[in-house]
Amino acid sequence: MSYESIQFSVADGIARLTLNRPDKLNSFTTAMHAEVRDALGRVTAEGARVLVLTGAGRGFCAGQDLSDRAVAPGGKGADLGASIEKNYAPLVLALRALPLPVIAAVNGVAAGAGANIALACDIVVAARSASFVQAFCRLGLVPDSGGTWFLPRLVGNARALGLALLGDKLPAAQAAEWGLIWRCVDDAELGVTVEALAAQLAAAPTLGLARTKQAIYGAWERTLAGQLDVERDLQRELGWSQDYAEGVAAFIEKRAPRFLGR
Repeated sequence: MSYESIQFSVADGIARLTLNRPDKLNSFTTAMHAEVRDALGRVTAEGARVLVLTGAGRGFCAGQDLSDRAVAPGGKGADLGASIEKNYAPLVLALRALPLPVIAAVNGVAAGAGANIALACDIVVAARSASFVQAFCRLGLVPDSGGTWFLPRLVGNARALGLALLGDKLPAAQAAEWGLIWRCVDDAELGVTVEALAAQLAAAPTLGLARTKQAIYGAWERTLAGQLDVERDLQRELGWSQDYAEGVAAFIEKRAPRFLGR
């Protein structure tokens, strides 16, 4: 399938999804949401074992294209909740639910929903020139796309409130220092760094990584005792996997493992 607002490909176990409206800093339209949904539905079907999400041009994603979600006639506002329910919430949940690692390669500004879509990914690597902006307060809105959920969990209430209420630009290096993202790298190193990570994860035991995502994300909702039960159940399942058997055999035979992701 060909797309107009995104680029999508799968090769060597790596799915690559590029938001491709560089003249608009890859801001979202309704049509773009539909294309991203379609592409995400193809990730596992086409055999990918890791997904890389990035943006074309000088920005990662500037959030919503406001010209595509105009104020209603008469200046009475717009039903923004409908857009969250139809587009942004399903996108964030789909990224979290993928049974494989998702890498956000933040190549430039990530603003509004764009910032929070990046934070919905499992590993965020940003170029040094990139930045994260919770721009909602400038429009009289609340951070959406999971922003009010991600921010306090990643950086604590004080920093979450500062970012959300002031809308200041957070440089990528500071985002890494605060623990908002995994790494900040020099601009010239972003591509090679992300490609190396993607290749590493594509060759990893995918089922175990998927269950690790499941366990860590669910831990925020459970007690320690409940989490220990989850770990027991997941280890019981994974102990019968082909990847575990291969990992043990490779260790004993002192060779590199050849994981199949099952």
